[in-house]
Amino acid sequence: MTPLRVAVVGGGIGGLTAALALLRRGLDVRLYEQAPAFTEVGAGVGLTPNGHRLLNRLGLRLGECATPLLDGLFCRADGTVVSKLAVGEDSANPTIGLHRADLVAALSAELSHDVVRTGHRCVGVTQHEHHLTAHFAHGPSVAADAIIAADGIHSSLRRFVTTPTPPVFSGSVAYRGVVASERVPQWPRNATRTWLGAGKHFLVYPIRAGRLLNYVAFVPADDPARDTSPVPDVRAREPRSASAARPRESWSAPGDPAALRAEFAGWDPLVSAVLAQVDTTFRWGLYDRAPLPRWTSGHLTLLGDAAHPMLPHLGQGANQSIEDASAVALLLADATPADVPSALALYESVRRPRTTRVQHQSRVAGTLYGTTGSVPKRDTELRTHSDALAWLHDYDAEAEALAAGEAASS
Repeated sequence: MTPLRVAVVGGGIGGLTAALALLRRGLDVRLYEQAPAFTEVGAGVGLTPNGHRLLNRLGLRLGECATPLLDGLFCRADGTVVSKLAVGEDSANPTIGLHRADLVAALSAELSHDVVRTGHRCVGVTQHEHHLTAHFAHGPSVAADAIIAADGIHSSLRRFVTTPTPPVFSGSVAYRGVVASERVPQWPRNATRTWLGAGKHFLVYPIRAGRLLNYVAFVPADDPARDTSPVPDVRAREPRSASAARPRESWSAPGDPAALRAEFAGWDPLVSAVLAQVDTTFRWGLYDRAPLPRWTSGHLTLLGDAAHPMLPHLGQGANQSIEDASAVALLLADATPADVPSALALYESVRRPRTTRVQHQSRVAGTLYGTTGSVPKRDTELRTHSDALAWLHDYDAEAEALAAGEAASS
């Protein structure tokens, strides 16, 4: 049988994983990335067991660039330990810290030059009876039996599936960056720490085999219009659009290191030690979207942030895109062109309830971490929260997709 032709649009972590997973299953894959080359964009990525085990199954070896995160703690602003930070119990696939660029490089190294096409910005698709055509800003159009849109939070292909939902502003911004570990010699080996204060929190973990410390500092936005009421269920609310005056939804907007240090003045000396080494930083407005009513239209489907952008408080953006990639590859593995719409609809039915829950719980976690209410109450809730993440880390996206496929064919 002629292998199914699949076009993956977007060369981020989700798109690269999808391309690799599809290749491993014998499909004819091309990946189209709008940038002229893969570059060192972003900072740290935490792979929790639910994502790590899927990359291990693909044969991806990350040991040289990964740092196992074995010692996780939540602390108060003064350094008092509140509880352990859940990092999962899978010793074969532990939570690890990586530089995003290292993960992208490891994935792209598994894909041959004839698979990856950089400098290709996809601007639209045309659906046909048993295939579809992808159109690019520059260069010829491409026919495929299936297209997977992994083109990020600002997806250009989302509109060909459903009406996009507007961004929902969280009321917070995150400062992101890395510092050399040798400049903070007192940092505990393989440790991740999250300090919690009124309305803000500060996260640090090692990446690049321990040579760098990745930090993320969450602070309230300077936005008088922000919604300070408790965050309602993401599954049941009308989103509120972001105003033009709010911070940019970007990983690369420059931030002010002095302003960052001022936000955490008087905190634990270990926080100050990290911030003292910050020379440059980036300021990232935190937005998500209400769940889409659908991900799939005919031979086209969405993956990762194109389908379910989420807040970073559970560290699941990359992990959920890896889960998506593994599930869609499994369900397309034995499909014919005529089968593609039903296979993609099944992929959506498996993945959408899971990612909707993760989106919601990411909001809940952010509200808990940055509460301005009772500290003892927060600490009690935090211990319960940290002990209740088995549903997240023990999940096996391939096993769930396989079970759904078998049920559909029985």
